Amino acid sequence: MTRSALRRRLKRAGDVALCVVTLPITAPVMGVLALAVKATSPGPVIYRAKRMGRDGEVFELFKFRTMTAGSAGPGVTRSGDLRITSVGRWLRAGKLDELPQILNVLRGEMSVVGPRPEDPRYLHAYTEEQRAVLTVAPGMTSAALFHFGNEQAFIERACPDDVEAFYLAEILPVKLAIELHYVREWGLRRDLGILARTVGAMFT
Repeated sequence: MTRSALRRRLKRAGDVALCVVTLPITAPVMGVLALAVKATSPGPVIYRAKRMGRDGEVFELFKFRTMTAGSAGPGVTRSGDLRITSVGRWLRAGKLDELPQILNVLRGEMSVVGPRPEDPRYLHAYTEEQRAVLTVAPGMTSAALFHFGNEQAFIERACPDDVEAFYLAEILPVKLAIELHYVREWGLRRDLGILARTVGAMFT
């Protein structure tokens, strides 16, 4: 077994162990959040989004629905987007809408820490070098979140006429640079640091 294969197996084992150990806490929390989503707006509790996984394989990412059911419009949202529900705005602020991705981790489609999965329709904007982020499993949290954690507010301050064009030109390249650095410098200590910062940010 190669060193990279061993590291991948160890990372996978750690992901599963962390999800299973924390399930007694996360399961009740997700139950309460699911009830809040269902009680405050009509439509499904879970939003399923197409995202790119390892090697560019497309999978369904699970999130709590934060927008009105059947909403149309750009895939990138502003902070004041009228499609976002009142509960959805709160879920997004604390990144709690991402909790259902624990199922994606258990299914082997994602890791707890890794590059955030991107919409397949934006793959055309990746350079050959940037596609290296697709060589690892995407994560529930990543180093890029600390730079663009409140991405909607960042876009709102810039006030672009075309939010998707702004995202592709100004935000995505920076995010991918951070994610590429993570892929090249990956280590257990780095993952633990990112995870600790993520948990801390949820309570601040």
